[in-house]
Amino acid sequence: MTTRQHTYHVTVEWTGNQGSGTSSYQAYGRDHTISAGDKPAIAGSADPAFRGDSKRWNPEDLLVASTSACHKLWYLHLCAEAGIVVTAYEDHAEGTMVEGVKGHFTRIVLRPRVTIRNGNDIELAARLHHDAHEQCFIANSLNFPVVCEPVIGASDNLDVAVTR
Repeated sequence: MTTRQHTYHVTVEWTGNQGSGTSSYQAYGRDHTISAGDKPAIAGSADPAFRGDSKRWNPEDLLVASTSACHKLWYLHLCAEAGIVVTAYEDHAEGTMVEGVKGHFTRIVLRPRVTIRNGNDIELAARLHHDAHEQCFIANSLNFPVVCEPVIGASDNLDVAVTR
């Protein structure tokens, strides 16, 4: 197998100087803008627990979102290859972080709700989540568990969904 390398360039610009820079912990805002090329900018801040703005994305949100999105992209790819027609996908992912001497995430739980076309193989659709997890670039880069708890249903009827 050929190894390919990809490089990503992102700019994070601090916009929280309130006039006196970082003269004290309370003196500066945590706001920043995240940009990459011609893509729309992302308004960022710290978590409100760390004096950030709750209306802006924080690094912890972005880590959980990146993990969820990477899993979803691999899952959709694998379903397309396997002949599983996904008609809807929504994940309510949750990350747990603890503070201490060194703050760190302890786990991320993905909770995708997937709708597939009637007549498709629900068991195969469930197994493909495992395969997607194995392929996910983000999950493979983390040093804590990423758990996937999918709910898969046929057509638009998730009330009779099979939980894996």
